[in-house]
Amino acid sequence: MRHGGQQRSDRADGAPKRVDARTERWRAHRLKVRADFVDAAFRALGKFGPEVSMGDIAKEAGAAKPKLYRHFEDKTDLYNAIVDRVRDMLWDRITTDIDLTHDSARQLVRRGAAAYVQVVTEHPNVFRFMLHSHFTQQADESERALQSARQSARRAAELFAGLLDDRIEVAGIELVTYSIFGAVASATDWWIGASRVREPALPVADFVDYLAASISALAETNARLNGITIDADLPLHQAFKAE
Repeated sequence: MRHGGQQRSDRADGAPKRVDARTERWRAHRLKVRADFVDAAFRALGKFGPEVSMGDIAKEAGAAKPKLYRHFEDKTDLYNAIVDRVRDMLWDRITTDIDLTHDSARQLVRRGAAAYVQVVTEHPNVFRFMLHSHFTQQADESERALQSARQSARRAAELFAGLLDDRIEVAGIELVTYSIFGAVASATDWWIGASRVREPALPVADFVDYLAASISALAETNARLNGITIDADLPLHQAFKAE
């Protein structure tokens, strides 16, 4: 016998199950609490750097550490949530700052690089944490950052493939996008360094120029291997031409 508030029923005929409103409210509550803890992690990282502890994060959230562990299985679970937040933040920032229809390929690369660097300068310790976190002690635990990069690469590849009329396969775009993510991450590690007391190794504008040049070189190499040239001064949907 079900309690009065229970609305979900098991159906053997394949019909949709009714959703328990209390379950949905609890799920929404858990998601909000997790998001609040990630917000607190960003603030704590700003204060304490990549050496931040779970206790520091709980304190910043105004909660006891046991509550933090009720919503995150362990340090790695929280690390994963931070990586996902950064991924979504970067995607939103970059796609807001570019116009895929009218911007030239050169402008797209430059504006995308500038938007990325802006986020890094706003949250340098978050990026140091992702690159050097003591929250991921085992090799397989650090795979989450790679998995997130793969997901973003696939997302970007499908977006660009739709603009290119199938002239380059999604797999080819995914490869170069994934390569770009790796190159950018390595360059960022060098630029901000592992220590939060160190000044960036290059001025912001110079680092944006370096990233834009690196991204363009990887894209042009991939296009050339596919028998395609890129006219960087044209909008993206017009920039690719068969050799």
